[in-house]
Amino acid sequence: MFKLNFYYLWFFILLFFSLMFLYFGLYFIYFNYSFFFEWNLFNLNSISLCYLIYLDWMSMLFCFVVFFISSMVLFYSSVYMGYNSYSSIRFLYIVLLFIMSMILMILSPNLISILLGWDGLGIVSYCLVIYYQSNSSFLSGMLTCLSNRLGDIGLLIMICWLFSYGSWHFIFYTGFFDSLIFYVIFVSSFTSSAQIPFSCWLPAAMAAPTPVSSLVHSSTLVTAGVYMLIRFYNVFYYLNSYFLLMSMITMLISSFCASYEFDLKKIIALSTLSQLGLMMSSLFLGMLDLSYFHLVSHAMFKSLLFLCAGIYIFYMNDNQDIRFMGSICLLMPYTSTCFTISNLSLCGIPFLSGFYSKDMIIEFSLYSNMNLLTFILYYFSLGLTCMYTFRLFYYTMIFNVKFSNFYVCLDSFNYMKFSIFFLTLMSMFFGCSFFWLTGLSMTFVLLPFFIKLMSLFFVFIGFIMGYDTKNFCHIFNLNYYYFNSMMWFMYFHSFYLYNFFFIFMYKSLSVLSWGEYYGAYGLSYYIYNLSNFFQFYFINNTSIFLFTFFIWFLIMI
Repeated sequence: MFKLNFYYLWFFILLFFSLMFLYFGLYFIYFNYSFFFEWNLFNLNSISLCYLIYLDWMSMLFCFVVFFISSMVLFYSSVYMGYNSYSSIRFLYIVLLFIMSMILMILSPNLISILLGWDGLGIVSYCLVIYYQSNSSFLSGMLTCLSNRLGDIGLLIMICWLFSYGSWHFIFYTGFFDSLIFYVIFVSSFTSSAQIPFSCWLPAAMAAPTPVSSLVHSSTLVTAGVYMLIRFYNVFYYLNSYFLLMSMITMLISSFCASYEFDLKKIIALSTLSQLGLMMSSLFLGMLDLSYFHLVSHAMFKSLLFLCAGIYIFYMNDNQDIRFMGSICLLMPYTSTCFTISNLSLCGIPFLSGFYSKDMIIEFSLYSNMNLLTFILYYFSLGLTCMYTFRLFYYTMIFNVKFSNFYVCLDSFNYMKFSIFFLTLMSMFFGCSFFWLTGLSMTFVLLPFFIKLMSLFFVFIGFIMGYDTKNFCHIFNLNYYYFNSMMWFMYFHSFYLYNFFFIFMYKSLSVLSWGEYYGAYGLSYYIYNLSNFFQFYFINNTSIFLFTFFIWFLIMI
């Protein structure tokens, strides 16, 4: 029992740090402060290696969100991972490494330390996804790790490129970068935030334990790309219609796939993907503060959604299929209430946390220079969010019980319920508090009455469509359901693309063959022959010495 006390210890430590960052973040907002802390680590002639920490209200409030959710997740994990596991202490330290990697990426404007944090997120997320050590989790972890390694390539290119600017402190040079550097940043962030065409790893990462899913898909790994784009923000390059369209297609595809999915955790993961598309699209429309606002408010209610789903899975014998659930609200009313509040906040029901950020983004998007297609996609994706949310609510709360005749679970109070209580409060009050404290409530939005109510109208239309389509299991062809439940075959398309390029390079250009001949293989071949020659020379040194002496003797004569 002693080893579980480490969970409580780290819970109090992370909660203390979260409250400290909240206090200083509000202090920095009030006085409009920003601090640089620079440590000179190494000096050699004109070369100096420095470590820099940049503190402003944006980074400090994001650290508050990460630490607060992490503390609640660790307290929750003391029950979820501790009772039936002999390796729970290993799980604790892997999660702490994950949190440290994220904080390293948040606080530093230096690309070297960002690369360290980014690599730490990728490697530790692989360790967490394969935690249960089954074949499916190994495949999911490999897909997650390799997809995030593509972002590392972009970061390495940026590090080499920024060397010509004289420093890796990118925050001083965002006004001087070339447009190609920003395109590299966009692609690197798309890999971490699972935008099209790198989206297939996000549902696969659900093989991790549920507390990890709550942490990864709310405030750490998938939001790292969005946060990096916020830090690199330059309005001249970010108003890009092509990347805007990619992020909106991500919203659309993930909403469609969530409407045909029956795995509880994958539905929530696809809703995360939809909200990431909304954050990215608001960035590419030039709404920096609103994208950050939705980033932090989404982290609160999405972590609550995952933790409530974990309680369902914990008490229902590791069942994740929503078709086997039903009428859970009769057995677990407290957890079901928290689950419903987080779902309503996700949909943007007025006066919950998600409403303030989503409604502001959609209203301010009407002021931006966008066409009719973008306008339609925004509102259509908003309706689809409510559609799959109501479908999830119907199968878990209203649907008849399909699991077992002798099945009973009680909603007794334990540490898991303690964690979701505070996250429920945040899901209700964090949005309006942040809205008032940061001054976003001072913005004046003048819209016609019917456009002002159009977002709410689409929310209710989505609820009605979700109720009407809950039993549409015989209308379409079976291939249509395969198409939507497998992320539109995105993973298989990437395999064919790789196969095409491999055959094209190998047969047409013979790039691989020439590269091997003149590269590492050819070099090792010549080194091997050279070493054989010297070995032969040293073994036969007496006979060769006499032979060379005889030759020199003839020459002298």
